[in-house]
Amino acid sequence: MIYLKTLEVAGIGPAIHAMRNPYDSWEKSDTHKGCIGAADRELSERLSKAGTEHCKHLRMCMVWAEIAAPLYWWKEFDTYRAGVEKLSCSTMHTITKKPFDKEMFSENVDESTIRWLELQRGFYLAAPDETKGMYWRKIIENLPSGFIQRRTVMMSYAALREICKQRKGHKLKEWHEFRKWAFGLPEGWMIGGDAE
Repeated sequence: MIYLKTLEVAGIGPAIHAMRNPYDSWEKSDTHKGCIGAADRELSERLSKAGTEHCKHLRMCMVWAEIAAPLYWWKEFDTYRAGVEKLSCSTMHTITKKPFDKEMFSENVDESTIRWLELQRGFYLAAPDETKGMYWRKIIENLPSGFIQRRTVMMSYAALREICKQRKGHKLKEWHEFRKWAFGLPEGWMIGGDAE
């Protein structure tokens, strides 16, 4: 289970302009009012095919998204650091604020695990301050990797291109959903959506 919501996309126009800087070829640009022209698209695709060192303009295109996904998926996503920033909802500060239920987990988390976590949360809430930490630690240490965590993520199109390339054909269905979302972004062909 993964939830992806695009919050904002920015920088595509300036990135297309900057792409022409090495060639002093701004007069050849055919992008107007946010609509990328055929000549600019052809150059962008040619630079992308030449390798990451040539498609630097993709580093200037940014997307902000809200992503809610299981911890097991986040462990893999955390591999990506270049061109990626993320701020998560704090498990440390919020894990005991609301009752545990099925909606907080991926579909494969056992009901007995959820009941046990809720029991520990009850003990935590009833415990005196000096022993609360013991129950909190039990919850954190036994939290299944199917627990859904929400993060706000900022990524460059260059980072997205690399992520989508590396996760093609992955076993986890969440990666297929992530790639589909990425290719559906404005000018998703820059990320590699046309290659699918």
